[in-house]
Amino acid sequence: MNYQDTELSAFHPLPEEIMDAELPLRFTYPFCYEAHPLAKAAALDLQRFLDQDYDNEHNFGIDPDHEGLVIGKMFGVLVVRHQGTLGYLAAYSGKLAQGRQHPYFVPPVYDVFQEDGMFMHETKFVTALNTELEALEADDIFLELSQSHSSLKEQADAEIAELRRVYLAGKKDRKKRRVAAEASMTLEDLELFKEKIRMESLKQQYDIRMLTNSWTERLSETEQKLGAFLSRIEGLKEARREASSALQQRLFENYRFLNAQGEWKSLLTIFTEELSIAPPAGAGECAAPKLMQYAYMHGLEPVAMAEFWWGASPKSEIRKHGEFYPACRSKCGPILGFMLEGLQVDENPLGTNPAEGKELNILYEDDDVLVVDKPAEFLSVPGKLIKDSVQFRIQKIYPEATLVHRLDQSTSGIILIGKNYESYVNLQKQFLKRTVNKRYLALLEGIIEKDSGEIILPLRVDLDDRPRQVVCYEYGKYAKTCYEVLKRENGKTLIYFYPLTGRTHQLRVHAAHASGLNMPIVGDDLYGTKAERLYLHAQLLEFNHPKSGERISLCVDPDFGDWHP
Repeated sequence: MNYQDTELSAFHPLPEEIMDAELPLRFTYPFCYEAHPLAKAAALDLQRFLDQDYDNEHNFGIDPDHEGLVIGKMFGVLVVRHQGTLGYLAAYSGKLAQGRQHPYFVPPVYDVFQEDGMFMHETKFVTALNTELEALEADDIFLELSQSHSSLKEQADAEIAELRRVYLAGKKDRKKRRVAAEASMTLEDLELFKEKIRMESLKQQYDIRMLTNSWTERLSETEQKLGAFLSRIEGLKEARREASSALQQRLFENYRFLNAQGEWKSLLTIFTEELSIAPPAGAGECAAPKLMQYAYMHGLEPVAMAEFWWGASPKSEIRKHGEFYPACRSKCGPILGFMLEGLQVDENPLGTNPAEGKELNILYEDDDVLVVDKPAEFLSVPGKLIKDSVQFRIQKIYPEATLVHRLDQSTSGIILIGKNYESYVNLQKQFLKRTVNKRYLALLEGIIEKDSGEIILPLRVDLDDRPRQVVCYEYGKYAKTCYEVLKRENGKTLIYFYPLTGRTHQLRVHAAHASGLNMPIVGDDLYGTKAERLYLHAQLLEFNHPKSGERISLCVDPDFGDWHP
């Protein structure tokens, strides 16, 4: 391959002081990594540029004097080698400055804003349809007909409803009169009376039918005139749907990606043909694919990559200014899976058994219940890649045993297990009825001013980046956590958490989210900064024994080094 440029305006030399750093043996596994020193140096250089030299109208939410909608952004750096010189490329996810391209950053994989490009040409056609549709829907005659028809319809419905009400009242009255007549009239008079009230009923039904027909005929005049407009409007909407769908498909085809082996694939092939799913919105617009595409197109050798967040955190997600994050799974997973073919890439850390060499500490056991202390970085149940887990190990000894609840892989502490079905059901009901008391110990990155409080933030999974959770007031599940501060020291806070619900990552999100405590748990690689471990431990558990009913309370302290209750 030889796609080399003569200028390479997006290639930036690394700072001199980092040039002698040891190169990584393999390229970065983008979905779980610790930023290499070279990537960190490149990120710091880009952040300096964003702080000092990048002048545009985009409001990242850093400068309080900046006006406009606040939108933080994910930026990426790709360390590359060009003719023996180390440098880096920079990119951002999505759009900045209304799509205007800055020469510091690599261009998009497909520039939809090219003036003579397919997208802009097709967009003009869709825009023309929208303009015609809007003009038709705002036409004075159409609006007058719509209003007239609506008013007539309301009047018709009201008059017909009133006549039906009169009919029903008459029906009740005729029933009373018939009952009274049956008790007082002769058979001959009764027959004549029944015929009379039957004719009354038929007359009222006839009146309703005639009124309905009269209104139907009257309304049909305006409906015919209105129908001509509505037909044209529906035709334009259908044409717009077809044009938009065709444009979307052509966009998917024009987003074509290159890998290290010189092979090409489109979004359509990667997602629709190979995975049988529609490409997610924004697929191909993230920083990582842009960086890899530019490197391949210009003959640059990828060395290491990292992505960081710049600006204010979104309201739903947890993104900390300046922190590194992995590439998203739903959009970038399939694309980068193809683009990295041909490179020597670091192994997926999630494919390595984190429980290797670790043991479960049994805290309590009888014929019905088993309670264990799970170490940090130990799965509760088997994962997609790793079977070894609390459940796997326990069921090798007790095949009928079932975990009553789970802890995150990174969280240490107490797990309750029912050794038989009856005990499991009983213990699970206690969790559902919230009669089980739980207490967690956590170390937070920062100082919590209040001594105690509660956090209520609804949570749901991030569909674009599982297993991350996001705060969502529309679809999220209710989640409540109480907390109590134990000590504050060296810029950190040791805290008790009391979760009143048991949502996935509840304590981690409630700690890190801006609407929660806004301080991630130390070592949280998903919502904060990775450390030697996640400083979150399920310390105390109280429950009723499923057979005896005895209240059992178990407490075990974590290995938090110098930090302890």
